[in-house]
Amino acid sequence: MNCLNNTINGIKNSIHGIDNAIYGINNAIYGINNAIYGINISIYGINNAIYGINNSIYGINTAIYGIYTAIYGINTAIFGINGIRNIALLMPQMALMASEILH
Repeated sequence: MNCLNNTINGIKNSIHGIDNAIYGINNAIYGINNAIYGINISIYGINNAIYGINNSIYGINTAIYGIYTAIYGINTAIFGINGIRNIALLMPQMALMASEILH
């Protein structure tokens, strides 16, 4: 009878050992999944940083383009003003030529 009890207790202890091993394996899998999750979050953060840097570069390029556009606009205005001034300077000569043609 004692031998049978020892056998039953041994089987119970073996089952507990198997349960503990499965529990340990599950914890290990859980830890691996957490590590993978952490790596993915790191990659996501790195990608966001790269995206931010690219946006900054784009913003700087846009600002430089805006400066060039402003300079182009100023040059165009100066060109227009000079054109109007040249026409105004030619007006007396054109009037003189017109009067000579008419007489």
